[in-house]
Amino acid sequence: MVSGSAPALPAEQEWPVPGEVTFRTILERRAAEDPEHRFLVWDGGALTVGEVHRASTRLANALLARGLRKGDLVAFMLDQHAEHIVALVACAIAGLVRTSVNVSAKGDYLAHLLADARPRALIAETGYRRLLEPAFGAQVPELLVWNEADGAPAGEGLKQLIATGAETPLPTVVEPDDPLVVNYTSGTTGAPKKFSRSDRVLQIGSLACLRIGEFEPGDVLLFWEPLFHGAGSQTALAALLEKVTLAMTPRFSASRFWDQARFFGATKIHYIGGILPILLKQPARPDDLDHGVRIAWGAGCPPDAWETFERRFGVRVHEGYGLSEVANYVCVNRGGPRGSVGRVLPYFSIRLLDEEGREVSPGETGEIVVKGERPEYTSVSLNRTSTTTRDGWIRTGDLGRFDTSGYLFFAGRKSDSLRRRGENVSAWEVERVVARHPEVEECALIGVPSGLGDDDLKIFVRRRPGSTLDPLGLVRWCEDRMPYFQIPRYVSLVEELPKTPTQRVRKGELPRTTDDCWDLEATGYRLSR
Repeated sequence: MVSGSAPALPAEQEWPVPGEVTFRTILERRAAEDPEHRFLVWDGGALTVGEVHRASTRLANALLARGLRKGDLVAFMLDQHAEHIVALVACAIAGLVRTSVNVSAKGDYLAHLLADARPRALIAETGYRRLLEPAFGAQVPELLVWNEADGAPAGEGLKQLIATGAETPLPTVVEPDDPLVVNYTSGTTGAPKKFSRSDRVLQIGSLACLRIGEFEPGDVLLFWEPLFHGAGSQTALAALLEKVTLAMTPRFSASRFWDQARFFGATKIHYIGGILPILLKQPARPDDLDHGVRIAWGAGCPPDAWETFERRFGVRVHEGYGLSEVANYVCVNRGGPRGSVGRVLPYFSIRLLDEEGREVSPGETGEIVVKGERPEYTSVSLNRTSTTTRDGWIRTGDLGRFDTSGYLFFAGRKSDSLRRRGENVSAWEVERVVARHPEVEECALIGVPSGLGDDDLKIFVRRRPGSTLDPLGLVRWCEDRMPYFQIPRYVSLVEELPKTPTQRVRKGELPRTTDDCWDLEATGYRLSR
């Protein structure tokens, strides 16, 4: 542990030490000791641990029998259903490397991803075939498995392979540091980053999920996170390590969220990005406290929404911080100060550095850099986007500060920091203030050229239904809540914002034009200073 980093949380003794076993060993043990435990439930069905073990073994054997070998890359383009989880587990226990494709991918984006990944096999919904076939180009995967039999050779549909594959022991041996996943990050700008995660790294990510959520035997997680997203597939694997049940829904629904939690008897919920503020924007109901959920765990909860969410819904918020380049969560906050992302997990160290690379003191803001306590505790970069330093520290591009007790506080993105009239402006800080306006559903801030060598600020605002808020009214409201240099010059009222599957705004898709929106300077209104 280095000077200035947060005290590590103690290790959990009841879960496997990462790398002492593999996910195949974990699943085999669970299936032998607790085969009837309900691993997955959904509206209309359920799968026990024993059934997941048998189905994933059959599918793994079927894929290997069709020529795939340990280390081969298998691409998924699948919806949210039980067969998706079976396929995910099957690849893990067979040593096949999985990469998951966002089901919204199409055109050049999809073609670029497939050309870069070059999968040997593809498992996909039949409905996406019209998008996939033109995206293959000259590199058609050797094995195509569709989720429905129509259009596929007899017996080659996903459900058929799960039903008919051999239940004999798998012929391959998976080692802890064998790669199991290739991830492409969903960054808001620039080309995706590409990382490989091993069985060991996925175990660390799974253990982090269990720790931040304080999972115990018998817990039920309302599982809305898309399985093609890293957080969703990681959570599914985490459920193999503890006697918990995933209550799967087709997608996130703010209006139905708490009804779904009640229906499934959920005790834990997961959030990312703007999920908690979106839930807070829903109309108050008499049954807001009528549920069994005790903990909401995740990352990206605005500090000003934290206490409000806990008070309104009677749920404790456990915030964390992580990144794709490592292993999922790096820090978790269970009962620490509100607004903090917590203390570093025992697998990692964290430092905060200034622009010259010097470590900053508690209370000062610096760039967060992370290092695994062992080299095998972090992901492996597969392209030239890695920002790892010569001595193994990963530069995150995120800003943070430690308090005097060693708790880390997130302070926004370096790349989301703008320069305006000689002042540094954090988009994250502006957005969290504007989002507090009672008529604002959500917002996003970007920098646009000012003609003076720095940035002017343009904010995109989606208003709540029935709102009559106008741009000048929003600016006047902001004047009492932020310094003048943080107040946007341009305001664009929009019906929707482009989003990732985890509800993060794709800022790279927001237009930088200024002739199509409201301009504060054009009104002649003078800001108070």
